[in-house]
This record gives sequence, structure tokens and C-alpha cells, in this order.
Amino acid sequence: MTVADDNCPRIERTQSGLRHKLSGRLGSLKRSMSSFASIKRTQPGPGQESVWDYPRPPRLEKSLGRVRVYLHGKLLLDSTRAVRVLETSHPPTFYIPPEDVQMDMLTPASRSTYCEWKGSAKYYDAPGVQSIGWCYPNPTPLAASIANYMAFYPSKVDRALVDDEEVQAQAGDFYGGWITSNIVGPFKGDAGTRNW
Repeated sequence: MTVADDNCPRIERTQSGLRHKLSGRLGSLKRSMSSFASIKRTQPGPGQESVWDYPRPPRLEKSLGRVRVYLHGKLLLDSTRAVRVLETSHPPTFYIPPEDVQMDMLTPASRSTYCEWKGSAKYYDAPGVQSIGWCYPNPTPLAASIANYMAFYPSKVDRALVDDEEVQAQAGDFYGGWITSNIVGPFKGDAGTRNW
């Protein structure tokens, strides 16, 4: 049996090909489930949050702290109006209103990515730093409250702070989570966490 979609260039799949594809996806799901089963969660202490208590799809919430980022010795942003995006296995990502960011220190980049929860991301460069941050100009309804808000990779700046605590960057070159002492993991991004 061949299936064709009239809305796309000719797409054909045989029944056995579809069965093989479904079998591959099931195998991937089983590997992911066994990955989750082997995760040793860190128990949060008083005043701490576990990233394993964050939901999927993510939750957006106003940050109660002051967020600052420094680049090349200059203040890139200072905000008390940040929004935290909280998603299972990820440290929070902070999104900052563009009015609180020195946008003249940034230039639009050619890079773009797509998030199933937030939509298409547009990236920005800074002098000597590619893809330092990103925003969602036309986000999904779930992320409407962060339209055009800027997020930054803590690994690509001089310093990122929540209140007066210096942030540790989430591992990996794709995720932009901010790790502070009140957040416990383990965190996605480290080696062996791709299928989480």
C-alpha cells in the first residue's frame, strides 16, 4: 500500500516501511524510558527546587529576583521583570524584556531554531560572540507572554547573576539554563542526557 499526501511533494511510504519507522520510534521511546528510570534525582533541600518537579510542557513564571548580565566588562542587561521558563530536567532559562537589555550591543544573527513549545527563535550576536542570545518574535500561545523577550547563554557572557549570585551555565551548547544554588538536578545537557 502506498500513501500520498496531496498537499506535499509526493511522499510515499510502503506498509512495511511505515512498520519499520514505527518500530524504530518505539525503540527510541523505550531507550528514553530506561534513561529516565536510571536517573538519580538530587533531593531538594529547604528553599531549593528540583528540575524534575518542573512540568512538560514548560511553565512560565515571573522571576522574583534581579537579573544582570555583563559582557566585555559592560552591563548588557539589568532587570527585575524577568520571566523564568521551567521545563522538566532543565535549569530555568531567564527571558528579559527588551527594554531592560542594551540592544545596541547586539546584532541580529542568521541562526534560527524551532522549539515545539515556544515556536521559532531568532538569534543575536555580540562583538566576538556568535549566537549569544535569542528571542521568540512570534511565539506559540503557550509562550505569548515572552514575545520578543531576550534569553542569553550564561556560558557566552562574562557574568550572569540572579540577585548577587553568579550563575553556572547548563552544560552543552544548545541549552541556555541558569544554575543557581537553589536549583538541583541532575540537569539535561551533560554527556549521556540526550534522550531525557
